Amino acid sequence: MKCSRCGNGIVQSSAGFVCLSCGHVEVAAEGPLSEANVATGTSSRRQAAADGDSLAAAPLAPAVSGIEPSAVATVVPAATVVVSAQPEPVTALVSAIEIKSLCKSFGNATAVDNLSFTVHQGEIFGLLGPNGSGKTTTINMISGLSAQTSGEIRIMGLDITSNARQVRSMLGFVPQETALYEELSAWRNMDFHADLFGVPRAEKKQRIIRLLEMVQLLDRKDSLVRTFSGGMKRRLAIARALLHEPKLIYLDEPTIGVDVQARRVIWDYILTLRDQGRTVLITTNYLEEAEALCDRLAIIDHGKLIVLETPDRLKQMYGGRVIEVDTVDPKNALDALRILPDSVTVDQYGTLLKITIRGEENLVSQVINLLAQKNEIKKISMREPNLDEIFLQLTGSALRD
Repeated sequence: MKCSRCGNGIVQSSAGFVCLSCGHVEVAAEGPLSEANVATGTSSRRQAAADGDSLAAAPLAPAVSGIEPSAVATVVPAATVVVSAQPEPVTALVSAIEIKSLCKSFGNATAVDNLSFTVHQGEIFGLLGPNGSGKTTTINMISGLSAQTSGEIRIMGLDITSNARQVRSMLGFVPQETALYEELSAWRNMDFHADLFGVPRAEKKQRIIRLLEMVQLLDRKDSLVRTFSGGMKRRLAIARALLHEPKLIYLDEPTIGVDVQARRVIWDYILTLRDQGRTVLITTNYLEEAEALCDRLAIIDHGKLIVLETPDRLKQMYGGRVIEVDTVDPKNALDALRILPDSVTVDQYGTLLKITIRGEENLVSQVINLLAQKNEIKKISMREPNLDEIFLQLTGSALRD
């Protein structure tokens, strides 16, 4: 018998038939190993790959039954395969979200304009933008709630257009409005949604207990949801979204309407999800929240991607350092600072000057020396820029406009 891929000879093993030239494994159909069954098994593998099975992304010689992709095989009597030099198997890690040239139009209005970005598995990714920027429309397309006009969306390697049902099963969604049943207990809410998500009956009880314990609501499992505070409702909504063990969790304004203490608790839960290897997509109006949680941030405006970077890198690129000086005479201080390069901007608020130094160049000492020579310093402080200032610089508008 010959390999269906390269045409060279193959030998029998417990895994099927292995090509000694290219390493391809022919998996036989059920029944005795024969040339006809090898062909059937090969056809099944190709069909599985066409259906989006993980075999499509596997190496040419996948590791099965102890046979590794680059193992060296030799023929010995009785068609036995001897395997040596077994390396770690190679696994292709697909992106959690991959968006290419995404567009969405409503009549003559373009809400999303040629948007492209990638979200890696296991990261917390923030999507920011002022109202009307296109982020909600983008999220709706990622969730399969709205069809794109053009472009491509892949979730865990699957095209959302042709695999919408399978993609939705991978998503956990926590909307702004918690949408809980107020007249039911926390347990009944979880139990009801577990049935909707198709959680196996044998696992349902333990899964609900584990999630309620994670969000510190197990002791209130029999309490009606209408008696919960805003923070407790958000925590229950997060637990509900995790019932079917999604690979990707989308949180829309996860801490909106909760107090500072509850916000910190929710932040801890979100960071725990990342530690568990889950991917988290966040939209938020709290830039300090994005800074505290997100590994990377994408800022969009008018449907276009403005920048995609880590919070620290954004500060380096667009912030640098901020010096705040209370001056004796702001006019004299402004005159002294005119010799500075364009990378330094000065904003005046009465006698207070906010001096922003952008980029990598260190001009802090020069600024202080210029002001000290004019005896203009009453009080001075220095800090890093915050994301609010960077956001305003990039979009020209406040996040909540």
